[in-house]
Order: sequence, then C-alpha cells, then structure tokens
Amino acid sequence: MLSISPFNAMEEAGTAVLTLTEGLEKEEFLASRLTRAETRRQLRLMSRSALLLSPEIHALLAEIDWEGWRILDRRLAISDKAEDTLLWLAVRALAPDTLMWLRVYRKNQPEWFREEAEIHHSAISPDTGARP
Repeated sequence: MLSISPFNAMEEAGTAVLTLTEGLEKEEFLASRLTRAETRRQLRLMSRSALLLSPEIHALLAEIDWEGWRILDRRLAISDKAEDTLLWLAVRALAPDTLMWLRVYRKNQPEWFREEAEIHHSAISPDTGARP
C-alpha cells in the first residue's frame, strides 16, 4: 500500500495545478484541452485527499475551505466537464489558498506531513495532532 499523508498529496497536486496554469488567462486555460484535463485531474486528487481527512481535522484547520473542496469533488465526480467558472475559481483561489495554509501547517505541525502517515480519516488525531 502506498503511504502518503493526505496533506502531502494535496500539496503535490496543488503545486502541479499552479505549475500547469502559471501565466494563463482564463480564456487560454479553457481553450487548452490538455492543460484543462490535467488540471482537472490534479484538482480531483486534491479534493479526494481533502475528503480523506476527518470532520474533526477540518474543524481544527478551519482556514481551509473544506466545503469548497467537497463541492468541487462532487462536481468533478459527476462530469468530465465541470463548470468553467468552478474550475477557474479552483485554479485561482481554492488551490492557491489551500497551499498557503498547508505550508503554514507544515511549519507548525510537521508530524502531519510524515510520509508514513496512512491515508485514512483517522491518520491524525484532532486532539494532539499525533498519529495513533
């Protein structure tokens, strides 16, 4: 079984989103089928990783827009062509804001980012921040 913390998975996919879309305007992004498809895939990885974390962790890390990730995940699961505005919002706001907060958490809670953390909702204790 591959072991990577959901936080690391979100960081890696988020960095990929920023790299893929760097310097692109909305129209350029939407016109590029390949870039859009790969960005969508990376956003889906981010949303799936975000949903692996427990509601307690979501409450503890309230600065991240967990509801935004839930909404995006639902939309991406339904259709290969998520709404243009929603994708662009995720590219320009949701992913960058989440990455910013993950960097803060990495600095303050490095144990949450250890590679040996299992991917499941109880990988991190909301009370102590420690793995069980």
